[in-house]
Amino acid sequence: MSEYEPVDPPVALAIAGSDSGGGAGIQADLTAMTAHGVFGTAVVTATTAQNTRGVEGVHPLPADHVASQHAAVAGDFDVAAIKTGMLATAEIVERVTELVADADAPLVVDPVMVAATGDRLLSPAAEDAYEALIAAATLVTPNADEAAVLTDEPVETPADAERAGRELVALGADAALVKGGHIDGESADGVVVDTLVRRDIGGGDGEGSRSGVAVDRFETPRIDTDATHGSGCALSSAIAARLARGESLREAVGVAVEEMTEAVRRGYDVGEGPGAVNPTVLGEE
Repeated sequence: MSEYEPVDPPVALAIAGSDSGGGAGIQADLTAMTAHGVFGTAVVTATTAQNTRGVEGVHPLPADHVASQHAAVAGDFDVAAIKTGMLATAEIVERVTELVADADAPLVVDPVMVAATGDRLLSPAAEDAYEALIAAATLVTPNADEAAVLTDEPVETPADAERAGRELVALGADAALVKGGHIDGESADGVVVDTLVRRDIGGGDGEGSRSGVAVDRFETPRIDTDATHGSGCALSSAIAARLARGESLREAVGVAVEEMTEAVRRGYDVGEGPGAVNPTVLGEE
């Protein structure tokens, strides 16, 4: 008989929808967490019928069942970080906000509203319900399109991204990472600019520390591909995993952003549409 030699990793929780195509949602979340040596638990908010070509259907789960899943996880595991993804309906957004608002763990909110294929994943009423969840967030991670929805202003340049990030922090989030992958203006010089705006506690070390916030910009090479399915899910989960491991917010964001370049570069060429990013390469030293 062999000796039992268990490991004791940090535990993170993903609250998100399921992607039947396997490239995004809970599937990408748990893969990214595992790649970082973190044990991932899950609360499924909705099932989707989707593949690399698009989303064919979304079936939100009852909010009470979402709460029951959360109670099961919270009652058994010492959760060190939480991330939220697709929440689908206003009722689920509101219930999840109630569930996580008092959690003693960092909260990463990925406001999933539109799939990489352009399909809408969130109802308009649910978009409006996000304000309270953002206020509870350690970090909110919208792409440019989502930031525009949340702030009612276009996000087309890095300056726009900084403005949107400041507005999201003003809503109550500790920090906002406005992702630059959908900002076409940077494509000319082959880079993606992601903008992190965070509350400046004790002076901060960002490039633009003023007015109570610190601003950091992360430039990474733009990969020539449309196969970015799951990139937002994997990035927010990678950040949550690093926070669960005890890293600072700025360190967790900076390293995770750099890692995503390789996850896109070494993406999965599967299905008949654009492929998905490869979360298994995240966390590689």
